[in-house]
Amino acid sequence: MAGMKGKQTVKDMILSMAAIGIVVAGIYVFIPHDGTERPPEAISYDVELSTARRAASYPIAAPVGLPDDWRATTVRYKGDDGERWHLGLHTPDGKYVGVEQSVDKPERFIKEATQNAEATEITQTIKGEPWERYEGERYDALVRQDGDATTVVTGSASIGQLSKVAAALETAPPEDAEGRAS
Repeated sequence: MAGMKGKQTVKDMILSMAAIGIVVAGIYVFIPHDGTERPPEAISYDVELSTARRAASYPIAAPVGLPDDWRATTVRYKGDDGERWHLGLHTPDGKYVGVEQSVDKPERFIKEATQNAEATEITQTIKGEPWERYEGERYDALVRQDGDATTVVTGSASIGQLSKVAAALETAPPEDAEGRAS
């Protein structure tokens, strides 16, 4: 009798799992799904930009004058990690562009920011400044050294879109504790 009870328990468990599976499948089939991918929600980064500009030892760059269909989606400043500034943008055609800055060791920072893109022989001039072009499997990038700081404009967007963001970058000098430019 003990052997019969064990077989019945396994059979009941399988029947219960099948019943649950049917209910879940029914919910999945009959509940409407939105198959369209929604773009990330736009954020305002004015406060973070102002805070980073007060805290950083180098001029923090941010784009000015991009069309409204370019949306900022991520922003952060880490003062304790090579003074890293990050601003993520979503292009009108759904691509990603990141503006990255740091006073960390350039070779390590560039490798991380570009996700292992390699330097090319191409240098392009944007607003009178030389930018080195990097190409990678995942991201391409434009890189510029300015004193101790390295600025990287990187992402899945075209080199034309990366150039557009690099051309829109404006910096403000670091501010002292009372908010005055130094």
